[in-house]
Amino acid sequence: MNRIILSLLMIVFISGIMAPVSSDAAGKTVGVVMTGNISYYKDMHKAFTEGLASEGLGAGSVEIVLQTPSPEPMSWTNAVRKLLAVGADIIVCYGAPATLSAMAETTDIPIVFAGVYDPQGLGIPGKNAAGISSKVPVASLLKSLRGISSFSNLGIVYSESEKDTILQANEVRQLESSFGFKSSKFNVRKADDVSKIANVDALFLTTGCAAMHCVSNIAGIARKAKIPTGTTIGGGENSGVIMTLSANPQEQGREAAKIAAKVAKGAKPSAIQMEHPKKIDLIINLKEATEMGLKIPFDLLTSATRVIK
Repeated sequence: MNRIILSLLMIVFISGIMAPVSSDAAGKTVGVVMTGNISYYKDMHKAFTEGLASEGLGAGSVEIVLQTPSPEPMSWTNAVRKLLAVGADIIVCYGAPATLSAMAETTDIPIVFAGVYDPQGLGIPGKNAAGISSKVPVASLLKSLRGISSFSNLGIVYSESEKDTILQANEVRQLESSFGFKSSKFNVRKADDVSKIANVDALFLTTGCAAMHCVSNIAGIARKAKIPTGTTIGGGENSGVIMTLSANPQEQGREAAKIAAKVAKGAKPSAIQMEHPKKIDLIINLKEATEMGLKIPFDLLTSATRVIK
């Protein structure tokens, strides 16, 4: 008899430890908007799905519906509308354009964002949106870039249809007098626009989704002109961008998963504090720089989290 009671107690105890996800979260549909063919967002999404599983919301608990729109406004809008049509309970967005498109389409469905540069500057936090910022210090990137080349005319690659890139372009322009350079803006919304880039001695790539779709073309122009390139979004380092200072995509994805889990279990986005990146990656493409005849300072190499040789 005592053994039976003990066995029952053990079952109850183990069941308590291995309790399934709450019924509030189970069976929900999580819609994801990930602008297609951008490796930074792909890394983020992989970390997000793994993080969601570790929160007890893996396959079988929730359904994940993924949309991979092209980097243009109507495509982002249509992706969000498709998720609303299938009854998504939560919409997860990587990057500012997707997040702003989701917020424009719904004020009721909770939105979780990651990979957004300066969410506060874009008016994203609060209401039905919560997430993690990917903002990194642009001044630090430019300082390091000047360690490679004392450029006098910096080209800024941005997109008029992506508000976060406009913020970054303005941020760079405010640094002109203190750093002693002038800047030229290049509005890149499609691959054909890359041909506009000329008459600069360094390039700064904002977090523009359109630019990242044709980053190889941009790196090709820089390679031909033998000028350094720097960016605040990951992924371009493997295509030839020399310096990348960006929020770690794995951390972005994991934090988004934690926030999505809270929302799935009943928390309101407006009650969740926005997260800031704790892990910043500095990636140097030494191979590209060397082939272009550019020298990378030793202290910059030793401070990098990754060096491509």
